[in-house]
Amino acid sequence: MRFEFAYLWVFYLLPLPLLFYWLLPPLKQRRSALVVPFFERINVLLGEKPRKAAWVSRRNLMGWISLSLIWLLLLGAMASPQLVGKPEQKIKTARNFMVAADISKSMDERDWIVGGKRVSRWEAVKEVMGDFMETRESDKVGLILFGSNAYLQAPLTADLGTIKWLLNESEVGMAGQMTYIGDAIAYGLNILKKDSLEQKVMLLLTDGSDSGQGITPEDAAQLAKEDSVTIYTLGIGDPNQKGQELDEPTLKRVAEITGGQYFRAMDEHQLKQVYTILNELEPVEYEEEAYKPVTLLYKYPLAAAIGVALCFLLLRVLTRLLFHKES
Repeated sequence: MRFEFAYLWVFYLLPLPLLFYWLLPPLKQRRSALVVPFFERINVLLGEKPRKAAWVSRRNLMGWISLSLIWLLLLGAMASPQLVGKPEQKIKTARNFMVAADISKSMDERDWIVGGKRVSRWEAVKEVMGDFMETRESDKVGLILFGSNAYLQAPLTADLGTIKWLLNESEVGMAGQMTYIGDAIAYGLNILKKDSLEQKVMLLLTDGSDSGQGITPEDAAQLAKEDSVTIYTLGIGDPNQKGQELDEPTLKRVAEITGGQYFRAMDEHQLKQVYTILNELEPVEYEEEAYKPVTLLYKYPLAAAIGVALCFLLLRVLTRLLFHKES
């Protein structure tokens, strides 16, 4: 928050009373002057002798100080003092983030430990990926599940809570037992093409190798490159483990073709690190709102001016009454 005056030019009026005092002639008695029938009684109350006319006279020191302070406070109120905050930032929907997750039979292998319990690869992925999805506040996130076939589990949406719920509802085997990686990429590209956002990202997660007879992962990656879609690939498990079918070379080529990056996760800790890096590579974006929060403060100098004026008048009346009694 910073303090400022909205109308700083108002303070150019500061010498105006002095100009009136120096330039305007004193009021002299005129026939057309306003006649106040009880003017003499007011003068008696204030201890002054009745005068035939009113004119500008010099004030005492206290009067000058009071009037000057009142004028300064009034100018301060008219200048509209205010506290102006920084423009608020709001999350900008910047990209489409499509997650293509392998739920073939190999993802049911129970070789991961999460929270001290042995769980399947897919159960571990769901738990960590759900937390990752909730951090993608500036993205429209979609979810594709694939095996022998690819299908859309959740369309592109900014409702991250719904995405996480739909993720948790998925189970291994729902899309068949094979691993058609190329088809999954191509299917995701078709969905991304239908949205108007320019930034498009895909995260491909699998623990196997492509076993499809359709489009190859490399050819699908070339199509993604033409459509300016960046693909990050994530291999689950240890490729050196017996029975593991993870095809790291293919996943690396897919990522390289599209300008993405390949990651590997063999346990829960590594998987969390991968998602942390992804958040850094594709950060949440913000944009400043034109509106700035403003707190108006004019009422404080205005109230102070009224208070000084009332105190000055009260002191003047009391002084006149006191001198009148003594006389």
